[in-house]
Amino acid sequence: MNPDRRDRLRDAAIEVLAEEGGRGLTHRAVDAAAEVPSGTAKNYFPTRDALLRAVAERCVEQYRTIAEELAAAGPPPSERAGLEALLSGLLENVKGPGRSRLLACLELQAEAARKPWLSAVIDPMAASDFTTLGAAQRAAGLPVTPERATVVTLVMHAALPHLLARGEHTLAAAGLDDPVRYVRTLLEVVYPADQD
Repeated sequence: MNPDRRDRLRDAAIEVLAEEGGRGLTHRAVDAAAEVPSGTAKNYFPTRDALLRAVAERCVEQYRTIAEELAAAGPPPSERAGLEALLSGLLENVKGPGRSRLLACLELQAEAARKPWLSAVIDPMAASDFTTLGAAQRAAGLPVTPERATVVTLVMHAALPHLLARGEHTLAAAGLDDPVRYVRTLLEVVYPADQD
């Protein structure tokens, strides 16, 4: 099978899942989004579970690519301000280029609640954030403990569905209408300046 066409179908499936939700993810919808002949997606991914697995694997690949790009961009931030910029940049990405992938990931998590095999495919994405963000906090010179690093990661994750939903009252109430302020407040609460 053609690997370029396979990737095109998987990318189209991410868009379908992001736009239409789990119920809208059909072979026919993926064919239409990829602009390929009817039946092409079914030829590559014969069942809905195969299609879900393909989307999950593509999301994991894209996540790893983003992580590699961040690593290649330079060393982790060596000060608090650099960490604030990194974390707020990640939140800004949710509103822009990362939106479809993250919406698809949320849909995959909902499906994974009923399909344990799917959870095993997508779990490495979120799990690796605990290591990566913990390392970034240490590199910034903060007094990291496992508990503090976990809190920062969980609060960052908790922001994602609200940023994706775009509810202006919720964003304002949480401080997410200003991602820079949100991250600064998070770090001030977890790492008070007088304890650094």
